[in-house]
Amino acid sequence: MYKRQAPDPGGETQLLVPVGKAIGVKLFAEGVLVVGLSENEGAVSPAKKGGMKAGDLILTMNDVTIGSTEHLQSLLAENGEREAAFGVRRGRRLVTLAVCPKKGQDGVCRLGAWIRDSMAGIGTVTYYDPATGDFGALGHGITDGDTMALMPFGSGSILPSTVKAVKKGSSGSAGELRGNFDLSGDLGPLRANTDCGIFGTLPADCTLAAGEALPVGDAVEGPATIRANVSGDEVREYAVEILKRLPNASDGREMVISVTDPDLIAATGGIVQGMSGSPILQNGKLVGAVTHVLLSDATKGYGISMETMLLSLIHISE
Repeated sequence: MYKRQAPDPGGETQLLVPVGKAIGVKLFAEGVLVVGLSENEGAVSPAKKGGMKAGDLILTMNDVTIGSTEHLQSLLAENGEREAAFGVRRGRRLVTLAVCPKKGQDGVCRLGAWIRDSMAGIGTVTYYDPATGDFGALGHGITDGDTMALMPFGSGSILPSTVKAVKKGSSGSAGELRGNFDLSGDLGPLRANTDCGIFGTLPADCTLAAGEALPVGDAVEGPATIRANVSGDEVREYAVEILKRLPNASDGREMVISVTDPDLIAATGGIVQGMSGSPILQNGKLVGAVTHVLLSDATKGYGISMETMLLSLIHISE
């Protein structure tokens, strides 16, 4: 259990280092996630016949904890076509399903389900907390692209990354940062994947931990800046405008922001995928993080408040 106290409104102002550096992220699920059910010439798949659904998280097979997709395949090979009991988490419920795997023409036993156990990509670190060693990134959770469900967290880490190219955003098409990262070069472990961001810890001598700590504050409508890494390893501040505050909005859309900096617009078209987590600074305070881009206008997007991002850490279970 990873727990953190909520910021104390009556206590000292929290000081965090706004980072803005692009990083690689690798995340491994707890168990394996069912992302779809396969059909073979119209025949019902064994998984579907046994009651499995897309979005189910398979935790055990015949009381053996599943560690990866490869592990599940080996258990299926050992089990053959005998009925097997699968422990599945469906939402907040735990259910047991009886499924009879079937051999294909190649002799391999299968469930008839598309499964996934990990994800990797690029995002941006929002802050580092020098008092605790904690970091937060993305400002939103990592979701499975097929089910759109929050990826169930098992383990993970962040990795050093360099931005090599940018696909510019345009009306109707989201752009993206493209970079290289070393899957073996862990900077620090992840501890949680939440709707408000991913969180973990960094050693004090990590380069991401360097920089001046700023007080956490509340955003107001008006000029602000974001700290972003859209080329190589360079982190720069770019001018934006907070157009509107939307308190209590869900999905990290608590403020509407507009990129006004001509250099950033020239480089990226505005906000692109991979910039999620870029810290928003205003009046010398860290007030939020970039989360989404408007597909109709790449120069505009949304942000999450730092208060919401930090409050998501109150009761996090690994």
